[in-house]
Amino acid sequence: MKIILLIVAGVLIVIGAVWALQGVGVLGGSVMSGNSTWAIIGPILIVAGIVVGVVALRRSSGRT
Repeated sequence: MKIILLIVAGVLIVIGAVWALQGVGVLGGSVMSGNSTWAIIGPILIVAGIVVGVVALRRSSGRT
């Protein structure tokens, strides 16, 4: 379960980073480019990914 949570955390962080970069206009070529909504949602997703990653790392390895 720990590995799955770490994978989910990584995916959330990567997607959040892409959305944030599209929102501020660094990554172009999308409807989301330059849209401030994604510049707000992206960092929220990054924080959620960090929280999931911390929870995964803090889980005791002895649990089943």
